[in-house]
Amino acid sequence: MIPQLDGLLLVDKPPGRTSHDIVDFVRRRFEQRKVGHCGTLDPIATGLLMLVVGKATRVQDLLMAEDKEYEGTLKLGETTDTQDAAGKILETKPVPAQERSAIDGAFAKFSGEFDQVPPMVSAIKKDGVPLYKLAREGKTIDRPARKVRIDKYEILEVALPIVRFRIHCTKGFYVRTYCHDLGQVLGCGGHMAALIRTRSGNFELSKAVRWSDLEAGQGIDYLARHLISLPEISRIRRT
Repeated sequence: MIPQLDGLLLVDKPPGRTSHDIVDFVRRRFEQRKVGHCGTLDPIATGLLMLVVGKATRVQDLLMAEDKEYEGTLKLGETTDTQDAAGKILETKPVPAQERSAIDGAFAKFSGEFDQVPPMVSAIKKDGVPLYKLAREGKTIDRPARKVRIDKYEILEVALPIVRFRIHCTKGFYVRTYCHDLGQVLGCGGHMAALIRTRSGNFELSKAVRWSDLEAGQGIDYLARHLISLPEISRIRRT
């Protein structure tokens, strides 16, 4: 009988796969009954995906509640129906030669605590039905705004129509919507072209297992070597 392990697995998620795909792979490959993830990453997003295995599922909610750090790419001039590059382009506008001060001002507008309206293409449920399923049916419903917070942001590069940035934000923050809203403030529209999760709480992408290595991994010993134990999870969280 394959032993059932306990711990946290940090994975560097590749593009094109859902968070559930990664969970399902680990569950099947290593024959583990209880595997979950601590915060969805969209298929186009990459970076830190935290998987809880066995008894670590008991601290799943605590780990999901941690603040997150992302590096994102905003593409100005195009608005999409999903607010990211995976969606259908709804509107195209010329991107004016934005002064750096205007870009700085747009980012500053969304600093600290503010209201954010979740996108239709999201896992939030309305009467038990995820919004993304309603969106596939062409439906749009009113979504109440939620309080979110950006504690720190940094503009990494401006090479119009591309703006690269780094943010430190609260749980439940939609970077897709952030990019969409930045585009609206700048007057030309925009969407999220790429996203990397680099940190969740005190857990860092640099410590994650590369997807190619995980795909090649065989046997329960491989998984055991890469799991962070329950006591170690607590220690890292308190650091």
